[in-house]
Amino acid sequence: MLRLTEVKLPLDHPQEAIATAILKKLQIAPTDLLGYTIFKRSYDARKKGEIVLVYILDVETTHEKPLLERFKKDPHISVTPDMSYRLVVKAPISNETRPIVIGTGPCGMFAGLLLAQMGFRPILLERGKAVRDRTVDTFAFWKNKESLNPESNAQFGEGGAGTFSDGKLYSQVKDSQHYGRKVLTEFVNAGASPEILYVNRPHIGTFKLVGIVQSFRATIESLGGEIRFQSRVEDIDIENGQVRGVRLASGEYIASNHVVLAVGHSARDTFQMLFNRGVYIEAKPFSIGFRVEHPQPIIDVARFGENAGNKLLGAADYKLVHHCQNGRSVYSFCMCPGGLVVAAASEPGRLVTNGMSQYSRNERNANSAIVVGITPEDYPGHPLAGIDFQRRLEERAFELGGKTYYAPGQLVGDFIANRPSNKLGTVKPSYSPGVNLGDLSQSLPDYAISAIREALPAFAKKIKGFAMNDAILTGVETRTSSPIRIKRQENYQSLNTQGLYPAGEGAGYAGGILSAGIDGIKVAEAVALNILRLAN
Repeated sequence: MLRLTEVKLPLDHPQEAIATAILKKLQIAPTDLLGYTIFKRSYDARKKGEIVLVYILDVETTHEKPLLERFKKDPHISVTPDMSYRLVVKAPISNETRPIVIGTGPCGMFAGLLLAQMGFRPILLERGKAVRDRTVDTFAFWKNKESLNPESNAQFGEGGAGTFSDGKLYSQVKDSQHYGRKVLTEFVNAGASPEILYVNRPHIGTFKLVGIVQSFRATIESLGGEIRFQSRVEDIDIENGQVRGVRLASGEYIASNHVVLAVGHSARDTFQMLFNRGVYIEAKPFSIGFRVEHPQPIIDVARFGENAGNKLLGAADYKLVHHCQNGRSVYSFCMCPGGLVVAAASEPGRLVTNGMSQYSRNERNANSAIVVGITPEDYPGHPLAGIDFQRRLEERAFELGGKTYYAPGQLVGDFIANRPSNKLGTVKPSYSPGVNLGDLSQSLPDYAISAIREALPAFAKKIKGFAMNDAILTGVETRTSSPIRIKRQENYQSLNTQGLYPAGEGAGYAGGILSAGIDGIKVAEAVALNILRLAN
């Protein structure tokens, strides 16, 4: 097949316009076009009054070779690459080695799925609850009906932190082997809409993710895998630099020489245990800031003009960055169109925010994190100093919110003017349990506050209304990524601990559902190949 890129059509084009554009581009007769599929559909909204859809198309014709020769100098016509996934190995029938996967977030889930598909019958250990039970606990906490459960919340439980998010399935990671296509295909197999295979910046939404996560579990179990909930790994048995097994909080010991560590960015007690055990860990940069909320129609109009509300465009998003006079960079992160700001705490007495959306993205507000990049130079000391830094900020936010898991908040206009807020304007915050207005300048270091104050008016030059007085800031966002990296070798094993495979966001190798899933696949392949190598 031929791949055609940069095929641009008007936003309101009829379906037959795609075939017409193919015929015109390739200069062929209708009888020469055997069929086509849409590989990717995005939009170009740089001219709000002339928004166009941009397609990548895979085309089947009767004259592929002559057309390739004719258009060999055209960068927008090429052979469609083979993006199908093939298992690197299959476990021999005699294999008795069962790898362990710690964590059932996107990385652990895909590592477990691939190991199961290869026949290695993995054991997946999850400290939290199954996804539906976890959802009950999390929603009860958000509604202020139940206290925080440190083992079952927006961070811990089946599906990982990505379950309570927008379900974004896009990434900027390099993916020459097309692992991302495998991730998206498995999501479709598990119940996601097939549109995620071709729409630009696909997403799933929290409610749909719950059922999809359950489907992944059923597939893993049907292939011989085992998933144990409320099974927190308390210790890892390491002998002469080699993993020998894990010990659970219950006291149970499970032997294995192959352990995938896919615990997510909030498993602070696990990081401490690994550090105590001598596993090599180093501090890495991350970001801190607030969530900001605007009425979604303001973002829609700013991005799409008169086309705001078009169903093909959906709720508008944005991506912003500003380089400040104090040398810091401020940027938008995890933008959730038509979504909610949610309580993402996992430790008592510490408050964290995050954002989520349902598939429909039809809540009244748009929200995103507005964060400042920081480095280990801002929290010098031992490799886990970034965790201590996060905890101090989260404890301060808990105090400013009133020590009830209400979040501290401030109107954007008041924040820029450096005055406390005492009443809401037209924008109602979506964070639940609730927001206590006040002065957010007390919640982050001075360099972060001054940088965000400078960035908000700068963002308003790109998104009209971004610095509107009544927009609301909610604090704090501290878990943009892991504050550590558990370094690994080219074979994906720990730098100094054989049989331990640091993976995903918690180990510092991913930043979202798609990249975590990709890393899970790569690590599963490494585990499988190493098992067979040792067996031989």
